[in-house]
Amino acid sequence: MKRSKNSLTEKEMELVTLLVKDCQTTGDVQSKLKRLFAGTIEQILEAEMEEHLGYEKHSTLGNNSGNSRNGYNYKNIISDYGESEIAVPRDRNGEFDPKVLVKHQTRTDEIERKILAMYAKGMSQRDIGDHIREIYGAEIPQTLISKITDKILPEVNEWQNRPLEAIYPIVYFDGIVFKSRKDSQIINKCVYSVLGIDMDGQKDILGIWISENESASFYASLCSDLKKRGVEDIFIACHDNLKGLGEAINAVFPRTKQQLCIVHQIRNSTKFVQYKDRKKVCADLKNIYAAINLDDAEYAKEEFREKWDKKYPSILRSWDANWAELTTFFNYPEEIRHLIYTTNAVEAYHRMVRKFTKSKSVFPTDDSIRKVVYLSTKEITKKWTMPSRGWPMAYSQIMIYFGDRCK
Repeated sequence: MKRSKNSLTEKEMELVTLLVKDCQTTGDVQSKLKRLFAGTIEQILEAEMEEHLGYEKHSTLGNNSGNSRNGYNYKNIISDYGESEIAVPRDRNGEFDPKVLVKHQTRTDEIERKILAMYAKGMSQRDIGDHIREIYGAEIPQTLISKITDKILPEVNEWQNRPLEAIYPIVYFDGIVFKSRKDSQIINKCVYSVLGIDMDGQKDILGIWISENESASFYASLCSDLKKRGVEDIFIACHDNLKGLGEAINAVFPRTKQQLCIVHQIRNSTKFVQYKDRKKVCADLKNIYAAINLDDAEYAKEEFREKWDKKYPSILRSWDANWAELTTFFNYPEEIRHLIYTTNAVEAYHRMVRKFTKSKSVFPTDDSIRKVVYLSTKEITKKWTMPSRGWPMAYSQIMIYFGDRCK
């Protein structure tokens, strides 16, 4: 017979039998577990005190030993079983330093992990406090929740500065805007994310950078940071023509080909098109970017010019200005094209980040933004276990076009 996952040993069954005695409801069980938890912690503390002093309680070996027991301090501990009062033994010399319950500790690690998990899921500090009070019957102020989440900042910094792969065949750049406080005002802060696809086709967020203003110097520092952390080469960089980013990529990674996002280009092109013309304009634009090759794309562009340039002259003015970067994908076969013609990979990531952070309308500091974006990223990337769609075929083509740059 198959053994249940909850099957207990004989000793565990004896403990359960004692535990459920006189219990009528699950609340009675929870209450007994709470007392059992407190009693177990107190027994461990007593054992630690005996080890610290070198003799058992009431033993004559303690006479004239230079240190002895000195009553108890009482503290409330929040655990999965609720709030429990724990008697912590003291010694006269004040040297006792318990390990199971360190000084100033008011909650178990499990509670801290739950708070971080709720924060990562997008719950506000107020909602987390309400949840803890409802489930565990304990009050945790928002300032304490903030301190608990601040504990991950060293982990965030370590992640942001971790070494990266030497080569990323494809890298996507994009930003997401959050509201933040500065000098009693609400301003926009942009979190710029870099998503890389490595040689195995695995996606990874290479880092996040926060900026108040777009500038060439900011993008230059972003690209330089990637290089400092070990990135030696990027084959193709995909972005939505952020001002100064293309120049920064060229300066730090001069051999990198750049592809502007076609989807962004179309959105910008149709922004001021009358509703009655929008479907027709989009269909004619599709003839450009869906062409078989660059020659056909240029022919479709000229046809678009003849048809729409008088009514909407600004559309092709933008396409003409960025034509070289908009048409990079025509240099490669379909296996690579579908990966680079849009920045959808990083935009999909940002949509998930937005989902996790929708309850947080305004962030007080840059660190608060870093915390929640990092925790969201940890949750999102847990599902990134498979290579990008169609990667085996794309990789074979990448090796044809960029094989001489692979180590």
